[in-house]
Amino acid sequence: MFNQYLVDAEEPLLFHTGLRGLFPLVSAAVERVMPVERLRWVTFGHLEADECGSMNSWLAAAPHAQIAHGALGCLVSVNDLADRPPRPLADGEVMDLGGKRMRRIETPHVPHGWDAGLFFEETTGTLLCGDLFTSMGSPPRSPTWRSSALPWRPRTPSARPA
Repeated sequence: MFNQYLVDAEEPLLFHTGLRGLFPLVSAAVERVMPVERLRWVTFGHLEADECGSMNSWLAAAPHAQIAHGALGCLVSVNDLADRPPRPLADGEVMDLGGKRMRRIETPHVPHGWDAGLFFEETTGTLLCGDLFTSMGSPPRSPTWRSSALPWRPRTPSARPA
C-alpha cells in the first residue's frame, strides 16, 4: 500500500510522488481536486522509489513546481536526480504555503536513510511521514486485526504475551 498526500493551499504541495508507473493514477487523483499544473511543491520523507520515483514526471506536468527536501538529501542525491534544482530545507524550517504551514523535521535513519525526515502541518496538526506504519496484506478492519507479517494486537491490562 502506497500513500500520497495533497496539501491544498495557495501553493499546493504533494507529499510522496509514488512510483514512476503510478504517475497516471496519482495525477488523475490530484486532478479531481485541482489542476496538476497548479502544483507548487513536491516533497517526500526520504529517497526511495515509492516516495519520489515519479518526481520528474510531476516537474514536467507542473511547470512551476519545485522539489523541497532536506538539505543533506538535496546535496547527496536530489540535486543530481531532479530535472530542476530543489529547495533544500533546514531542520525545523517552515514552508508557508498560504493557508498551511509545513515544518520539516529531520529524522536521520528513521525509517531509512540519512536523508529521512517528515513534515508537520502546523495549522491542522497533521504529521506526514513515510514508511512508519507499513503493513503487509489487507488493511486492518478492526483494532484486533492480525496478519502473519505484523503480529500486532492491542494489549489490555489483563493481556499476557502469547
